[in-house]
Amino acid sequence: MTESEFHDLAEACLRQVEEIFEQAFERDEMDVECSRSGNVLTIEFVNNSSKMIVNSQAPMQEMWLAARSGGFHYRYDGQHWLNTRDGSEFFATLSRLAAEQSQA
Repeated sequence: MTESEFHDLAEACLRQVEEIFEQAFERDEMDVECSRSGNVLTIEFVNNSSKMIVNSQAPMQEMWLAARSGGFHYRYDGQHWLNTRDGSEFFATLSRLAAEQSQA
């Protein structure tokens, strides 16, 4: 994958994550605030002040997710962002971790 292709995919991923949390907030499913600085998206859970961070790592062509439960790295396989360790899909993991973290 070229650097340009990675940047386009990473940007689309970050936008999608931001939209997911904005919609969850609008539907009153989660009290979250999103802020973005360049390739770093911070999601703050208002009820407990915890944060999740999603960012792109261009040199490694990976998306990184940091949550209370740990840090995770994802590579694009042509269709999905998959965890480099266990093969789990990014958005499935993001959803599960957000649900856990919003309740903590």
